[in-house]
Amino acid sequence: MTSNAAATEVAVLGGGCFWCTEAVYLEVRGVRGVQSGYTGGQQPDPTYEQVCTGATGHAEVVRLEFDPAVISYRDLLEIFFTIHDPTTLNRQGNDVGTQYRSVIYYQSPEQEATARQVIAEMAVVWDAPIVTELSPAQPFYKAEDYHQNYFEQHPLQGYCAFVVAPKVAKFRKTYSNRLK
Repeated sequence: MTSNAAATEVAVLGGGCFWCTEAVYLEVRGVRGVQSGYTGGQQPDPTYEQVCTGATGHAEVVRLEFDPAVISYRDLLEIFFTIHDPTTLNRQGNDVGTQYRSVIYYQSPEQEATARQVIAEMAVVWDAPIVTELSPAQPFYKAEDYHQNYFEQHPLQGYCAFVVAPKVAKFRKTYSNRLK
C-alpha cells in the first residue's frame, strides 16, 4: 500500500505578499496544501511584525505540497513567474522590503536545476533582468493562523480586492486548464 504523502513534493516560493501567492496556488490542480510563512532569515520562529521590519532577513513565502504526477515543479515555477514581477528587487507593487523579494528555495538538486533552467527561459520573456534569488531550502516557519487562507476569508478587504483579486483573475484566465 502506497502512502499519499510519498506521492507529494514540496516547493517554497516567495513572490511578494504571501496572501497573493497563496490565493493563486490554492486554486492549482495538483497542489494539495499551501501554507503562508517565512524563511531565509536569521531569527528562529519570527512573527509577522518582526518580519515586516525587514530586520530578520526572512521572506514572505508559500510552502506548497504538490503531487508531481498531476503538476510538475516546472509548471509551478511557470505559474510563479506569471503571477509576480521577477524583475523588481525587494518589491512587488507597493510592497517594498527584502521580505517581499522574489525567491525560490529549492528542496533538491533536481529542483535547483529546473529552477535555473526556468529562470534562464524567463530571462528572454521579461524586458528587464530577472532578480529572483535561488537558494537552498532553509527552515520554514508557518505564519500566524490569521494569514492562512487570507484572501478566501477577506475578499472584500482593500488589499485583497485591489491587489490579490487581479492576480487570481490573471491566473484563472492564463491557466484555466490548471484550475482545481
